[in-house]
Amino acid sequence: MDEPTLRLDEFLPFRLSYTSNLVSETVAQIYIALFDLRIPEWRIIAVVAEHDGISQQAIGARTRMDKVTVSRAAIALTGRGLLERAANPDDKRSHLLVLSAAGRALYADVAPKALEVERSIFAAFGAGELEAFRATLRRIDAVVAGMGMGAGAVSTSSP
Repeated sequence: MDEPTLRLDEFLPFRLSYTSNLVSETVAQIYIALFDLRIPEWRIIAVVAEHDGISQQAIGARTRMDKVTVSRAAIALTGRGLLERAANPDDKRSHLLVLSAAGRALYADVAPKALEVERSIFAAFGAGELEAFRATLRRIDAVVAGMGMGAGAVSTSSP
């Protein structure tokens, strides 16, 4: 029996990465044009809005962004007056990030636009399809997390 042939366009890890990058690039163009935010910055704004008073390490874990990306984006957002650093009562070596008043105002402007972009991208899909898609993504997350390989265990970049 012949060995299966790898066809990159049909290789699911590649398809996930390709589609994710395509969506992210589209969203990034909108966020940079309207709000002067790059994707890592927007993700931090959104996570901090959901979990006011969160460490950079926790942001990295929630978003799967690496430490350097989170740090650079947090520095940029703090420099723009959108984030503030607060003492971390549980760990004196770290700090918690909170939205400033300007950060909350920006989030209030960006969040509806984010939902509008999501609706636009997925308008051709029914509610059942979208819920099944979300459930499938969560199952993939769980399977991969259960493999115990975590970030950095495999020395290659995205598929």
